[in-house]
Amino acid sequence: MKPLVLLTAVALLCGAGTGALAYKPQTGDIVFHTSASAQSVAVQAATHSRYSHMGVVIVRKGQPWVLEAVQPVQYTRLQAWLDRGTGRHYVIKRLKAPLTDAQMGAMATQGQAFVGKPYDLTFEWNDDRIYCSELVWKLYRSSAGIELSPLSQLGSFDLSSAVVKAKLKERYADHVPLDHPVVPPSAIFDSSLLATVDQR
Repeated sequence: MKPLVLLTAVALLCGAGTGALAYKPQTGDIVFHTSASAQSVAVQAATHSRYSHMGVVIVRKGQPWVLEAVQPVQYTRLQAWLDRGTGRHYVIKRLKAPLTDAQMGAMATQGQAFVGKPYDLTFEWNDDRIYCSELVWKLYRSSAGIELSPLSQLGSFDLSSAVVKAKLKERYADHVPLDHPVVPPSAIFDSSLLATVDQR
């Protein structure tokens, strides 16, 4: 192999590995992917975003986990969570102004209080049951005093598609609470407070 070609190949190989090696998980990192769940398509259609599920990284005994609201709220190993998304695509974001050690510690402690809570199928704004973006939003507010995005109302989303109408019918019958306060994954994904630190 000619020297110039060899150098180019080495550079490409090193560059290809940089992204994976450069990312170092921190408590508070926020992960997004497209879920394979039954409601994922409806969430994407209503919010006009590909991202239908999210969680927050919590480093426990040196190992990164994702605290996520599924059924029930639980910890999932970070790599398993990243691999689970459709097409294994994911985006990881972090606050532009870093969390302090005290805020990270509070997030890990307060996150534990959500473990075991059931998933909220009707997206209500209380802590009895909880959904994915609600978990992340509330954890940031309670542990760091940060509101990642404004709250929206259920009626502000695009509810016109057949898949969304069917899911609303399933969850609410004929009484859809259009004034319901909600926070979708898309709102946090678009937050101006966050910057992307890794993706695939």
